[in-house]
Amino acid sequence: MSRLGGHAFAGLVARIGQVHQVIGGRAFGTIGSVSAPVRLIHDTVARGVYRAVGGAGAAAGALGGEAASLAGTISRPVTGQFLGHEAMLAVLNAVSGDRLGPDLAIRMAVRIGGSDVELTPEKVRTAFGDATPKLAVFLHGLAETENAWNRSAGRSEPYGRRLRAEFGYTPVYIRYNTGRHVSDNGQDLNGLLGELTAAWPVRVHEIMLVGHSMGGLVIRSACHYGSEARAPWVKRVRHVFYLGSPHLGAPLARAAGLAGLALSQVPETRPFADLVTGSSGIRDLRHGYVLDDWAACDPGGCMHNHRRDVPLLPGASHYAISAAVIVNPASPIGALVGDLLVQPGSAHGRSGAGQHIPFPVGHARGLGGLHHFDLLNHPDVWDAMRGLLSPDRRSRQALP
Repeated sequence: MSRLGGHAFAGLVARIGQVHQVIGGRAFGTIGSVSAPVRLIHDTVARGVYRAVGGAGAAAGALGGEAASLAGTISRPVTGQFLGHEAMLAVLNAVSGDRLGPDLAIRMAVRIGGSDVELTPEKVRTAFGDATPKLAVFLHGLAETENAWNRSAGRSEPYGRRLRAEFGYTPVYIRYNTGRHVSDNGQDLNGLLGELTAAWPVRVHEIMLVGHSMGGLVIRSACHYGSEARAPWVKRVRHVFYLGSPHLGAPLARAAGLAGLALSQVPETRPFADLVTGSSGIRDLRHGYVLDDWAACDPGGCMHNHRRDVPLLPGASHYAISAAVIVNPASPIGALVGDLLVQPGSAHGRSGAGQHIPFPVGHARGLGGLHHFDLLNHPDVWDAMRGLLSPDRRSRQALP
């Protein structure tokens, strides 16, 4: 918490300093060349002051964290009182995870009991003593952690427990830095799944992948890179669930990009433009990038869609589940509003009459009366998942 505060303070001071320099430049510019000596002194002193203040804030945060660690507070097990810290860290990573140092940036890892699991046979065997040959791997969405899958657990049993009880899957939860490019996380996930399956206590026969929102894009990216590398784990994937994943992009991410573009046009507001446009991960959500398509244009100002169509992993069944806040998701309002963050058309990979992501029609579900985060744990979503996994029920369910 101390490091978070120091980081935020230093970032704010740096932006204020940039605005100061712009305003000062305008003032000196009206005077002309005679102001050059005074401007040199002013700029040197101002830069030094802002660097000193920002550096002092960052240092104070780091020292405060070290003091807390020495006092023994940070070494305690993660319990309910520390979940707020994890949530704040996840939000920070979502907004600026591509620019954080190793002390604040989240490292992709398998998580259990609030800790990373080292992917060695001994550590994995200890963490998953009741391992089965079937894995259900869960990837959360933007600004979330693996704890998001336990949302409303008091009212509805989480999907991982249900999959274990009814279908024999061992749930595996992964945390990652959602501020990084989806393609970077996809390559890391490819490597992680390779290590995990190699260290699994029993031979892995089947893998299910479940992604919420951005997590679904990271899964598609990992499957692509894994197929290119002929990774052994790819051949074991049998089912992939995309819960509210913006395959064709998210309107709010595009709106943030437009706002950032507008701010960048004025020198006084330009230092704050990246606060609106967000991290690399958020920018990828504008059009649903799963590969390095983002490299085709300027990261801050480009609003053109450079997304390449990426085929779904062959040999696996793919299921798209969307939500809409109104009861009838097939209505024009439901199609427009969606779950407040992702529209059904994007979640199902459809745009107008075309279908850019080839989901079989029988493998898509549209649920009404739910918002984006209900998809993390809700009885209606589970009923849809269970029906899709049960061959005798698939023919009786269809996309509205």
